[in-house]
Amino acid sequence: MPQRKPWVLATVVTLLVILSFQILHAIHGQSLTWDEGDHIFAGYETWRTSDFGLNPEHPPLVKGLATLPLLALHLKVPPLQNRFFKDEAYFDGRELLFHNQPAYSPRFLTFLARLPTLLFTLVAALLVFAAGREMFSVEAGLVALFLFTFEPNLLAHGAYVTTDMAASCTIFATVYALWRYVRKPSLGRVLVVGIAAGFALAAKHSTVLLAPILVMLLLGEIVGGLLARRPNLPRESLRLAGVLAATVLIAVGILWAFYGFRYNARPAPLALSPTLVQYTAPLAPREAHGVLFAARYHLLPESWLYGLTDVRTMANDMPSYFFGRVYNHGIWYYFPAVFLIKSTLPELALLALTLFAVAVRWLRNYRELWFLTAPPAMYLAFAMGSHLNIGARHILNLWVFAAVLAAAGAVTLARRSKRWLIAIAALLALHAATTLRAAPNYMAYANEAFGGPTKTYRYLTDSNTDWAQQLVATSGYIRDRHIQNCWIAYFAAPFLLPSDYGIPCKRLPTFDSLYSPGDLLDVPPQITGPVFISAGDLNGFEFGSSVLNPYESFRALTPSDTIQDGIFVYNGTFSVPLAAALTHSQRAQARLKSGDLAGAVAEARLGEQLAPNEFTPNLTLARVLLATHKPEDAAEARDAIARAERRARDMDPATRAQWQSTLSGLQGSQ
Repeated sequence: MPQRKPWVLATVVTLLVILSFQILHAIHGQSLTWDEGDHIFAGYETWRTSDFGLNPEHPPLVKGLATLPLLALHLKVPPLQNRFFKDEAYFDGRELLFHNQPAYSPRFLTFLARLPTLLFTLVAALLVFAAGREMFSVEAGLVALFLFTFEPNLLAHGAYVTTDMAASCTIFATVYALWRYVRKPSLGRVLVVGIAAGFALAAKHSTVLLAPILVMLLLGEIVGGLLARRPNLPRESLRLAGVLAATVLIAVGILWAFYGFRYNARPAPLALSPTLVQYTAPLAPREAHGVLFAARYHLLPESWLYGLTDVRTMANDMPSYFFGRVYNHGIWYYFPAVFLIKSTLPELALLALTLFAVAVRWLRNYRELWFLTAPPAMYLAFAMGSHLNIGARHILNLWVFAAVLAAAGAVTLARRSKRWLIAIAALLALHAATTLRAAPNYMAYANEAFGGPTKTYRYLTDSNTDWAQQLVATSGYIRDRHIQNCWIAYFAAPFLLPSDYGIPCKRLPTFDSLYSPGDLLDVPPQITGPVFISAGDLNGFEFGSSVLNPYESFRALTPSDTIQDGIFVYNGTFSVPLAAALTHSQRAQARLKSGDLAGAVAEARLGEQLAPNEFTPNLTLARVLLATHKPEDAAEARDAIARAERRARDMDPATRAQWQSTLSGLQGSQ
């Protein structure tokens, strides 16, 4: 064994270098993604002002680490405007990164903030190697690390200023630490379990699922003791219960440390708005009661509880897009399908072979198999019950566990015969090849059975394909072709703007721009391309129904080109009446809010005239006309409601019922 150590070390270092190079190469050519700006601003301000209320939807670990390099710079910080915390963090994050030129370019600041987050990926990779080696063999550890190094989903999120890789790393670390404890109990190992769990709580709110996961793992130990008829099982059970209690106490203590042992989210005299009590209103009564109970007795920091509330609220309200169809709710089998679509085919084959090896009793490490399968299975089960169906990143930890599990099966089979060895080697080579073929755009990866990365947008959306990362590539595409006159519908606008990256295109409305009162656009009913439409806008999932999607007609067209598998280029002249109408509907709502009833009616009528049979322009017209309280306007409003009702019949039943309730409320107000 001693003579093998240098070779093993060299292999590990080489794979880590390859892993790092792939990730750094990918992020160098990517623009800021959806959530990174608000993480960076909140993290930077937390260091400066100890304000945990700017981005409470995410705990402080990742954003604090990411912004450490920025503290040495002299950045101009935008003043707070006391907006809703998401608007505050998103818009101020954009200003922090893009309004410090020419001293610091946005791409430099983004890259500088991303670099520290690579640490979570490297730690996770080392833990995967260590777990594979310690649970099975050195060969299994190396194969696990190889699978990790060329796993496209882990590469895609390996160095973003977001919480997904940190959560995956710390969840795996906690489970691995607990396995090491039950294998060889010691006080030091209990401490490691608690520390890992504490870092997990400080990484992402969904890591609270570690509580039931750890309970399940320890129950598995007790059941194993029963089956083995161990005589001292009652004493062992009490000891394991004590380990669980100690883990919780240590983890919660570490979480408090990340918040400076301060309950209040914001330093005096600042306070959260809306308050935590108000923010829990949309939650189920049991959930709200639990959050408020913890708040009343200061069991957990206010900011963390606020973020947990936000996560649960978001999960209940977010529409989804799945296999070409828009839903206003989640689909229970969404995440299993995502795992099948976005895992490499060789990796799926290796997992299937691992099941085979277990079934024929060639692989009998039952405790290790329990620790590698139970946590991701439980996490997947919870994800399947969630309505937040927007990205593989929400089950990212499954690929971390899968690497070790698949490696165990691969090595077991390879040791059986030369034929198995050749087959396993071929699968590993294909695993690397399919990932390298997709490089450096790992975000949109789909395996060959589903058409590869170029076809992912047909099945999935959001951070599965298009998370606002393509603006650098789009800017280069336009510059290389000397394009000056163009249109763009970009998923992340107005929180990130194409003009931030030198893109000269006029903007088309997006779901978020339409709900930003100050972001008023002028769009004619007919436009001449090139027209750039990002995948998240092409499928229009944020609108909750394809009926409401202003770019639905483009889905039937074949784009002339694609950029990073997520931006679609259309050349020609196109009718976009609903997009044009929506801009007038937006202006009508703004004028109505300001008290300009005449102006609101005029804008709403313009919108309805451009798209007379569409739902949203008629809904807006009805609302505005009813606000005038004029009898002659009421009759026109009834006609608009009738047209909206007819269009609503084309929606799926759940969405139709939701909007029918709105229309019924308008009818009742007449």
